[in-house]
Amino acid sequence: MKNNILFKIRSIKTFSTIFCLIAVGFCAYGQQQPPLLTSDGSSFNAQSYFPKFSWETTPMYYHFGDIDRVLEPEEVKFISDRTDFICMEKSHAFHALGDAVLGTKHEVEAFHKIKPDTKVLYYYNSYVAWPFTRFNKNLTPEGIVKDKELAKFLFINPKTGKLLEKSNSIGFSYYFDAMNPEFREWWVQSAVEGIKISGADGIFIDRMNVDVNANYPVDDLTALAEAKGKMMAALREQMGPDKILVGNNAATTKEVFPYCDAFMFEHYNASVTNKENLLKEWGVMERVAKAGKISIYRFGAKGKGKNDITLGATKTIGIEQRSHNQLEFHQACFLIGAQPNSYFQWNWGWNLEDGNLVDYPALQKPLGAPKGSFKRVNPEGWEFTREFEHASVWVDTEARKAKITWH
Repeated sequence: MKNNILFKIRSIKTFSTIFCLIAVGFCAYGQQQPPLLTSDGSSFNAQSYFPKFSWETTPMYYHFGDIDRVLEPEEVKFISDRTDFICMEKSHAFHALGDAVLGTKHEVEAFHKIKPDTKVLYYYNSYVAWPFTRFNKNLTPEGIVKDKELAKFLFINPKTGKLLEKSNSIGFSYYFDAMNPEFREWWVQSAVEGIKISGADGIFIDRMNVDVNANYPVDDLTALAEAKGKMMAALREQMGPDKILVGNNAATTKEVFPYCDAFMFEHYNASVTNKENLLKEWGVMERVAKAGKISIYRFGAKGKGKNDITLGATKTIGIEQRSHNQLEFHQACFLIGAQPNSYFQWNWGWNLEDGNLVDYPALQKPLGAPKGSFKRVNPEGWEFTREFEHASVWVDTEARKAKITWH
């Protein structure tokens, strides 16, 4: 009798313990972000340090700078109301503070103050030696004269035997030589220091694509890609595990893919905005999502005029209206291929005033999650459709027409 009572007591205790463990498990699960589903139904969990993704409206990414000044409070609020994923462009506040690192630091603090979960990135170029940071300020003709040792970090023009130059509004800039191991070590240290000083949540690395479009003055692109892979591996290790690493145009560069958290599809010329490449990119965006990474799909409105972040806002008559007119097609192109952790960027230049302070109502409309992947209307045609909870999307990438029906 006594043994039976003890058995029952032990059974009750065991059941209670199991019940408590199950309850704790359910509570813990409730605190986690739900798994994200790609268009083919496979699931993954986003990294805890990523922006919190939502299909509530078209998910937006903002990337801009003003070479003359820092943001006004109302500008910080305008952008914060539309996104929590931001990058400060290469020369932000350079004329005001003398260092784009400090410009980024100012905006990191401003955005975090009103929305602490906002992810703000620091910009650094892996190829062009823009002189807007404390790290690059001496990589100029005057700086090289004073310290000739700095020239070993830079590309030599194979035709002239002199340093390769990039013409721009500040005269010209030099190019980094990623093939030089000593340069790579210096560059990684500079990038990490820029993140630390600015307090940024990660870093945007420009010119990460290694292909014919990048116009590198080297014959062996494979060796260059491997060198950039070593750069990214070292940066990934040294920047810390909770920082976002974005590689611009690098989603198909296999040597750097494992080390990046995110990839921008910049659409910088006609060869990457044609119908064939758009279709290809939708597949790449799915592959990026399945790897648990982020896609940034950037388009810019087209119009006469030239934008230059080193010069100031673009002076293009009528471009704001053209931006409104051209939005639907480009937004549709994004939505057709969008995956979890996909973000859309829309402006007509990298300057703050180049569309980054314009209100686009369509980007704020309720979207809802997709009901599946896109469909090709005709196997040989270029019309595509996709259904979302609150929108039906149709696009013809050959005719460059689109219709988003909101419901």
